[in-house]
Amino acid sequence: MAKSLFLGVDIGTFETKAALCDSVGKIVASAARKHEMTVPQPGWAEHRPIEDWWNGFVDVTSSVMAHPGARTGSVEAVAISAIGPCMLPVDGEGGPLSNAVLYGVDTRATKEIDLLADKIGEERIIEFNGNALNSQAVGPKILWLRINRPDLFEKAAKIVTSTTFLVQKLTGRCIIDHYTAANFTPIYNSLTRSWDDSLCDEIIELDRLPELGWSHEIAGTTTAEAANATGLPEGTPVTVGTIDAAAEAVSVGAMNPGDLMVMYGSTMFFVTVAGEWTPDGRLWYAPWLFPAQHASLAGLSTSGTLTHWFRDTFAKELDRDQAFPVLAEEASGSPPGARGLAVLPYFSGERTPLHDPEAKGCIFGLNLTHTRADLYRAVLEGIAYGARHVIETFEDIGAKPNRLLAVGGGTKNRIWLQSVSDISGFDQILREISIGASYGDAFLAAMAAGAAEQRDIDAWNPVSEKIIARTDAVYENGYSVFRDLYRNNKELMRRI
Repeated sequence: MAKSLFLGVDIGTFETKAALCDSVGKIVASAARKHEMTVPQPGWAEHRPIEDWWNGFVDVTSSVMAHPGARTGSVEAVAISAIGPCMLPVDGEGGPLSNAVLYGVDTRATKEIDLLADKIGEERIIEFNGNALNSQAVGPKILWLRINRPDLFEKAAKIVTSTTFLVQKLTGRCIIDHYTAANFTPIYNSLTRSWDDSLCDEIIELDRLPELGWSHEIAGTTTAEAANATGLPEGTPVTVGTIDAAAEAVSVGAMNPGDLMVMYGSTMFFVTVAGEWTPDGRLWYAPWLFPAQHASLAGLSTSGTLTHWFRDTFAKELDRDQAFPVLAEEASGSPPGARGLAVLPYFSGERTPLHDPEAKGCIFGLNLTHTRADLYRAVLEGIAYGARHVIETFEDIGAKPNRLLAVGGGTKNRIWLQSVSDISGFDQILREISIGASYGDAFLAAMAAGAAEQRDIDAWNPVSEKIIARTDAVYENGYSVFRDLYRNNKELMRRI
């Protein structure tokens, strides 16, 4: 008898990954394919929907389906996650009419954000949607398209995101999950969980948006054309899908109110599950993946990316693949507090909770005795101070986490990981499998097929280790300096 298999595929900013799992969460096959982010001009960030998204999906899916392990079972369901929120105009068949405008890293719609905020008022928007208008919002980017590319806007049958585009390529159905749709500020009503243009009817007609569904629901089944391209059997169920960070949270068991996922990647991203709606302009909000649950979200702009900058700037003589272990070993010889150094990690501005694109990076407190080890430790601690700022903001709105679940490539950096626990005061849980969103997608596929329930993630992905927070008074003073350093220099940052 063929065993049940579940396929999860995630489209990230720079890489597509697939995980084919059996009914108990064992990875039968996996695959990855790199792609690029296009930056046509400063402030813009794009993907090519066919070359980057669809071809990436086809490559990794074909690869895992050709694996000998895939021949021993039957794929019961497929779930997809992808970068989001992004904005893509498509024709009546779901074909792309342009490159896709990416999430918060694309800041082209600044004028449209100001226009909508002035017209509607920020308080009304937050009460209605749960999110303040910022570069993460899709609504202003649609308005940008309408104002700046009216010919393209008129041709668009629908405006979709990355996951919706892929699900439609597989099934023919144009549908979006509520978690992703909440980013379409200000035309998604988080109270009624519906498209709603009562705040502004000048962005787009609502029938030109995808229909709404829940992430774990079946959107449709693979068409003959999609099956031929991917190697999946025709008629394979495909879920509605979601954004990559949500699938990443699922992969480590962030399922219940009080669970906080801390993702260590190019940026740090945070998802805390809540039992009630807690809108606050300092954070982001979305309905969680399942009805009757909510999520508060946050993200730092520059985290893992900052460690790469440090390596490429201050460790050029080291072998690129071995540089991080060497730097970590050096940093372990620097004491907590990095001998009085403080780093603001705002090298690309800052997202939550500051929402300040003009914030600047800063290395403060240097003297002639400081070494590269001190500098690198200070960089990691600066990112950790930023994480504490986010966690305290969750606490401010009444969403204090019960437990922190860590995931992502940065968890291999033990000083970074330990610094976050020591500076925030929270222990962190690590799971045995840390490949991220594609694994969470496979679990969501199993849920959609009726082969798993939310609580089963603990059996799929058991706890492997707990990072215990250690108290050190130097971090209390360091955090005070960190916060004051930004407050006291905020205006100065705008002058340079």
